[in-house]
Amino acid sequence: MADFAFPPADATLPAPADPERRDRGRERWLGLADLADDASLADAIRAAAEAVPQSALLDALFGNSPFLTSCAVRDGAFMVEILRDGPDAALSRMVETLKADAAAEEDMARLMKLLRVVKRRMALAVAAADIAGAWDLDKVTGALSDFAETAVRLSIAHLMRKAHAKGDVELPHPEDPERDCGYFVLGMGKLGARELNYSSDIDLIVVFDPDKVVYKGEKFISEFFVRMTKDLVRLLDERTADGYVFRTDLRLRPDPGSTKIAIALPAAETYYESFGQNWERAAMIKARCVGGDTAAGQDFLRHLRPFVWRKSLDFHAIQDIQSIKRQIHAAKGGAKVAVAGHNIKVGRGGIREIEFFAQTQQLIWGGREPQNRSPRTLDALRALVETEHVAPVVADQLEASYIQLRTLEHRLQMIEDSQTQQLPDDDEKLRALAIFMGHDGLEDFDAWLKDVLHTVEGHYADLFEEEPSLSEEGNLVFTGNEDDPATIQTLTELGYGNPSAVAATVRGWHHGRYRAVRSTRSKELLTELVPTLLRAFGQTASPDQAFFRFDDFLSRLPAGVQLFSLFYTHPQLLDLVAEIMGDAPRLAEVLAKNPGLLDAVLTPGFFGPLPDRAALGHELDLRLADARDYEHVLDITRRFANDHKFQVGVQTLRLLADAREAGDALAAIADVVLDRLLPAVSDEMARTYGRFPGGDLAVIAMGKMGGREMTATSDLDLICVYDTDPDAESSDGPKPLTRGEYYARLTQRFVGAINALTSEGRLYEVDLRLRPSGKKGPLAASLESFIKYNREDAWTWEHLALVRARVACGDPDLSQNIRDAICEVLTRPRDRDALLMDVSKMRALMAKEHTKAGDIWDVKHMRGGMVDVEFISQTLQLLHGHEHPDILNSNTGDGLKNLAAADILDAADAETLDRAHFLWLTIQGLLRHSIPGKFDESQISAGLYRKLVSACGCKDMDGLKALIAERAEAAHAVFRRLIDEPAEAAKANRAADGAVKEA
Repeated sequence: MADFAFPPADATLPAPADPERRDRGRERWLGLADLADDASLADAIRAAAEAVPQSALLDALFGNSPFLTSCAVRDGAFMVEILRDGPDAALSRMVETLKADAAAEEDMARLMKLLRVVKRRMALAVAAADIAGAWDLDKVTGALSDFAETAVRLSIAHLMRKAHAKGDVELPHPEDPERDCGYFVLGMGKLGARELNYSSDIDLIVVFDPDKVVYKGEKFISEFFVRMTKDLVRLLDERTADGYVFRTDLRLRPDPGSTKIAIALPAAETYYESFGQNWERAAMIKARCVGGDTAAGQDFLRHLRPFVWRKSLDFHAIQDIQSIKRQIHAAKGGAKVAVAGHNIKVGRGGIREIEFFAQTQQLIWGGREPQNRSPRTLDALRALVETEHVAPVVADQLEASYIQLRTLEHRLQMIEDSQTQQLPDDDEKLRALAIFMGHDGLEDFDAWLKDVLHTVEGHYADLFEEEPSLSEEGNLVFTGNEDDPATIQTLTELGYGNPSAVAATVRGWHHGRYRAVRSTRSKELLTELVPTLLRAFGQTASPDQAFFRFDDFLSRLPAGVQLFSLFYTHPQLLDLVAEIMGDAPRLAEVLAKNPGLLDAVLTPGFFGPLPDRAALGHELDLRLADARDYEHVLDITRRFANDHKFQVGVQTLRLLADAREAGDALAAIADVVLDRLLPAVSDEMARTYGRFPGGDLAVIAMGKMGGREMTATSDLDLICVYDTDPDAESSDGPKPLTRGEYYARLTQRFVGAINALTSEGRLYEVDLRLRPSGKKGPLAASLESFIKYNREDAWTWEHLALVRARVACGDPDLSQNIRDAICEVLTRPRDRDALLMDVSKMRALMAKEHTKAGDIWDVKHMRGGMVDVEFISQTLQLLHGHEHPDILNSNTGDGLKNLAAADILDAADAETLDRAHFLWLTIQGLLRHSIPGKFDESQISAGLYRKLVSACGCKDMDGLKALIAERAEAAHAVFRRLIDEPAEAAKANRAADGAVKEA
């Protein structure tokens, strides 16, 4: 009989959950004896199957774990060694042999095999010690962690020796390759704290010091160490016929989405000093150099101590830590914890809650109390008790729960060597796990585990007792570099279609990828705001679209503290921003360029009735009172206009202002700005060129501005008209100019003041092509030439355009003279037939050039659209202005009303045209405020879809399309009857008259 020392006779071993599997394992085990060449080994194998308690240990392995069965059968001799000498001695000899063999091994493939064989044996020895109760949790996790460190160090030494032999690096100590090599690896998380679990991956951060490494390779040094790190990962992680050593994760390095897998020391130091986050401070609590240049690694960690351990209790840092805690949904009592399918690591009452309980307190107190800096969770809890931050009974219960949950974690992972903390949701598999844990059955296991989880959950929730939750719906945690399952679930429930992309983007914010989120304060504020922000975007019709537009917005901000503080103080702004980002990409673009516009939302009356011209003028005058100089005037007028244009845009988006109210308000904003800019420009010009004796300038608004029907994208169609003392020949300044030169230059400067792009943006695009003679005419027309041109030379289309003319600003007397001149032109008797034929011909040419069949969204050019209605209003005003001068009005809607009141336009026709025109204005106004460029129905967000159909009084898009078709057809019928048909008749009559005369 073999002499066995392990397990001890009093060991309590779990029963085999599956007797059939146990029996098959026994058969395979005994089969090893028949195949063994060594008679003593064969005897030991048979003896172990009969001896007590060795046979009970084998039964526990065979009946509970296919993985351990495979290990024991594959390495029968080593299993016998464990039983004969105990796991401590077996492991010690094996590791010493490994170190000697690895140091002599030059072939990478053979080293990979060597490491994997030893890992498999180590897993068997540790499991045997754990299952037999011979080792406590500290010893189990310590053994696993020590072997991981050994594997890392042996792999680095091998790679360094190869690089030295090849001539890529010159090692200071070739006999000890790691020493002073300038390349080091930090073990993070459980590896760093020597708390590695049974089937854990290892989290590494790889750093090299370019000033310390003696590099002689041909490539860049960074490329060399990236390639070496890939080889390191291959040595450890690659799965071969012999298995793997450790799954390796490099994503805890600084900003893994944008940095290489081996990071230069200066870059790493700069990152943590400038951009490091509080969760990274928490991660660094456990950091330990586990390979390579240990001295350099320890120096680096010492350098980071001020980052990890703040000397004072920084209020903002504490607030950030607390907000991270509050992002995790924690409820005291009443929560249901289902055992089946529960994640014992990240689920309610799980291991991570115990770790987080300790780490958050460590971050707060560890700066002033070095005794609270332990990387190990249980040591940290005990230290927090000693410093009176945690009650002894709480620490005792959390320690007991931690040991129980980690033991369960190990049993779960031993079954199939799977990296999981998810309990089975199948009753039979759960029963098998319960037996492996030493329970009688599922009922007993269920009660025990629920008690453990509720204990942890209760103490964890105490951290939140004085704090309102940030995440009422569930977890919203973005620490680390991988998705938190509960957070993904919460994001899905909030309505996000791609929660992983959203989570990755938020982690990118925390990494400081954008300028706006690089300062410590901005990151702390953002941490607090993220849950509210995500809820706000989740409530929009298209959460993902809204979120990623906000991400684009954030990427352009030069700084974030001011905006985040604004959101923090006024959370209702987030709802508005979410709505804009989701439904109005054009407004989102405007906001991205000028986030200061959000300040305007907080002004009283922002959502009230839109201010009229008088109120706007009063406000701008108050702002201009603070103007320091001309440049400041330009900036103030831009801020004023941007604020109010944004107000109109928001009210349009929220359907608080209809299209006509919005158009009138936008025209009033333009009027007021031009009215205040003109004298400022004149004064600035006078400093160089003086003033023109008896001279004045007035500005005529044409088109959309003239008709008070502006949209968000309307440019300004302007005509500048001047008048002077006829006897004056030049201006009276240091550099005198003639009349034409003076007003051309004044107009040029005025347009420049409107068009110029300053730090506050530009006011408007200006178009002067409607001036007399168009591009061929002078920039500014004299009153005399303006009158003469419109009386004698203007085309019919120019008279149509003149119907919409309105003096926007300028000298009162000159302005009245211009109005009188315009009125005189518009009220002249007209040749009815000639006018109708001209208008009909013009409209037909426009339709041929602009109208596309089937494009119902081109409400301007389609037949029955905006142009048809405007042409009818303008044509009838020109035809009947002589007899009815009171009908003249630059606004299309008001013009239609005047025509109906004068019995020129049938009331039914007037209503048909007005309803169509209002629909076109509504569609055009909402879309131009909301989207850039041409409208693509397939790209419309669900929110804008609802707003569009609601604004037009419809239930759905089909109803809106039917309404568009109906009103366009009705309006076109009126156009045909009032314009085209009389024009065709007149043309036919003239042709007949011409034929008679020829005859």
